[in-house]
Amino acid sequence: MTDRLTEDDVLVAIPGLTRTRLLAFVESELIIPLRRENAGDPVHVFRRVDCARLNLLCDLTDGLELDETALGVVITLIDQLHATRKDLLAIARAVDSEPPDVRARIGSAIVGFQR
Repeated sequence: MTDRLTEDDVLVAIPGLTRTRLLAFVESELIIPLRRENAGDPVHVFRRVDCARLNLLCDLTDGLELDETALGVVITLIDQLHATRKDLLAIARAVDSEPPDVRARIGSAIVGFQR
């Protein structure tokens, strides 16, 4: 799989994805592909991360039978979880760069908050 895929490439790569479903995901902004011009017409260009998200959207739609509203809520929660994980990793790296006494105080404060 290359880094940039056309609609046709994505439709071949993702089982259960139809052009109608793909366009519905794009129109509802559950997936936001890159846009390029081709002879003056805009075309969608998908990245690997878009394909992973499309796979997830299809799995949630088919496997859990989620409608568009529920799918929007679930995918928003997943996006928030990923953002929180990224933030937590940044905090952990910042704490790790501190001297041992500072790390110990932060660790003690975290344990104190958990009680």
